[in-house]
Amino acid sequence: MLKVMASEADPTRSTITTATEAAAPAQQAQDIALSLLDQIHNFALGLLRPWNAYQVIIIIGLLLAAHVLRALFGPRIHAWMRTREGWPKWRMRFLVMGHRRLRLIFFVMLSWPTYWIMQASTWPSRSYIIGIVASLALAWLLITIITRLIVNGFVRGLVRYVGWTWASLIILGLTNEVQLLLESLAVHVGDSRISAWLVVQAAFTLSALFFVARLLSRASSSQIRQNKEISPSMQVLAVKFLQVTFFGAAFFIGLRAVGFDLTGLAFLSGAIGVGLGFGLQKVVSNLVSGIIILLDKSIKPGDVISLGETFGWIETLGARYASVVTRDGKEYLIPNEDLITGQVVNWSYSNEFVRLDIYFGTAYGDDPHLVRKIAIEAASGVERVLKMKAPVCHVVGFGDSSVDYILRFWIKDPSAGLTNIRGNVFLALWDAFAKHGISIPFPQRELRMLEAVTDVKTDRLPPAPNDPQADTKGAG
Repeated sequence: MLKVMASEADPTRSTITTATEAAAPAQQAQDIALSLLDQIHNFALGLLRPWNAYQVIIIIGLLLAAHVLRALFGPRIHAWMRTREGWPKWRMRFLVMGHRRLRLIFFVMLSWPTYWIMQASTWPSRSYIIGIVASLALAWLLITIITRLIVNGFVRGLVRYVGWTWASLIILGLTNEVQLLLESLAVHVGDSRISAWLVVQAAFTLSALFFVARLLSRASSSQIRQNKEISPSMQVLAVKFLQVTFFGAAFFIGLRAVGFDLTGLAFLSGAIGVGLGFGLQKVVSNLVSGIIILLDKSIKPGDVISLGETFGWIETLGARYASVVTRDGKEYLIPNEDLITGQVVNWSYSNEFVRLDIYFGTAYGDDPHLVRKIAIEAASGVERVLKMKAPVCHVVGFGDSSVDYILRFWIKDPSAGLTNIRGNVFLALWDAFAKHGISIPFPQRELRMLEAVTDVKTDRLPPAPNDPQADTKGAG
């Protein structure tokens, strides 16, 4: 209370104290930066000493030797890689990565023996620069190999450059100064203090945890997809649930590990809730619709569906849309909400048996009993037409030019196409009818020309009835 009263009594003192506290981090950062510059300056001056200069010359010679070895062995290794066609893809990727970094690999292989020999034959101060460069090269090579396991390009690049930087600072012995410098660069958000060091820690920790979450998600997804007792829709739902669980846990664990106060996310969650209520209605609707589809198993990967003019099979079920691939290779991304609210024809919902109907007609002079028998035999001989569900043929009407029939048959692979099987059955009917002399009529019209009756006396056509002009002329 005394401090508060003193502050209220002397506002100038309070202002000076606040300004001093605000200037302290800036002064600290300036001091640390000057210290780093001083160390760099001393290191540069040290290179002018004779025992350091010849170490630099040796390093340059090792680089040239690595370049020559790369030129000699690079083409041979590349030719050998071309003969490894049966190797797994991951092994070939590591070979390609190693081939691209042959110069660095040869430099590491040359620098470390040189450093060990000089350590054994001369003073440690005469070889410490070579040891630093060899350590940096080895660290860069190992980080490059390890980060190749990360699939995401952005995360891989971020981890690689952060790892290179941090490994270089460790080898050079500058970690404490850089850590203090990053810690001094901070902003205050409410009661929280966010420094550059905290951001770097969070980025590195989250990247590592996301990498672990991705590995766990892949492993669990592979196990779930190999389990034949789980339906495809439940497999997709389980995989999505595990992905959300693993990555969500990695996010919150990473933030807690670096000391970030998660209570500050309460306001963010409220803002997200408002955004979901107004701007993300369709997204939430599609997400909920996707969960409903996975739970009720009305549509699952591999099903053949028709939605409007779109006919194809379900390739994947996503959180927002379903991927439908048509017979012509087009891939439609249909929102999950449309699959819930629209009328969808699932050709393989309860089973894969589908009945198809085709219509045709024959001339009145052909025997209907024989036509039905020939049509059934022709359809039964077509591939993909089921024999266990024998085709049937019925007379459906007597048309203007033909006797009309309907031929019904069953298939069990609608994903292989419907138009092609109909076309094959029509061709089979054509060949069978031509073989047995059954004709397929087409509409015929007969046009008769009537001769006009002329008036012999006037050599004109008689007037039409109720013609007013004719009445007038007759009256005259």
